[in-house]
Amino acid sequence: MWVVQVVNIFMEYSLNEYGVVPRTIEGLRGVPLSPFLHGGFGHLMSNTVPLLVLGGLVAVRGQANFVGVTAFIILAGGTGLWAAGRPWPWDDIQFLVHVGASGLVFGYFGYLVARGWYERSFLSIFVALVVILVFGTGIFLGLLPTAPHISWEGHLFGLIAGVLIAAFTRDQFRQARQSAVSPQRQRNV
Repeated sequence: MWVVQVVNIFMEYSLNEYGVVPRTIEGLRGVPLSPFLHGGFGHLMSNTVPLLVLGGLVAVRGQANFVGVTAFIILAGGTGLWAAGRPWPWDDIQFLVHVGASGLVFGYFGYLVARGWYERSFLSIFVALVVILVFGTGIFLGLLPTAPHISWEGHLFGLIAGVLIAAFTRDQFRQARQSAVSPQRQRNV
C-alpha cells in the first residue's frame, strides 16, 4: 500500500480512478483494487496501524485463514459498497471514487469479534474483548455518516463481510475446538 501510494503521488493520484465507483461497470474493477489506493498519506497512515494489528491477529490462525478472510472481506465488502454505496456528487475524481483499506480494517474487526462469539473459546473471547476495548469507539464512530468525504458505507460493508466470513466458517471453529478437547476427554474416560 505504501509503494502504491508513492507511485500514486508521482502519478498525481490518477490511480484513484481504479477505486469503487458505485453501480457502474468500470467501478467494479475497484472492488479488489480500492484497498490498495488512498487519498493521501494521512489516509494511509490512519489505516496502517489498525490494519497491521487486526490483520496480525487474523494471521495468527495461519496463512490460509488470513488469505481467505482477507479475500472474502475485500470482495464481499467491496461488492456491497459497489451495490449500495453513495456516488460522490463532486466532479473531482479523488472524491468520485471510494478508496482505502478501512473497509478491510472494519472487516477484520468484525471477523475477530464474531469469531469470539461463534468459537467461544477463552482465547477467542479474550481477543474479541481486547479488540472491542482498543478499537471499538473508532469503529462505532466510523460507521456514522459524519463527514461527506469518508466512506462510512465502505466501513459498514467491510464490517458486515467480516461478520459473515466468521459465520460461514463457524463450523471450522467448532471442529477445531472439539478436536483440541477430544484427546483430553479420551484420557479422562
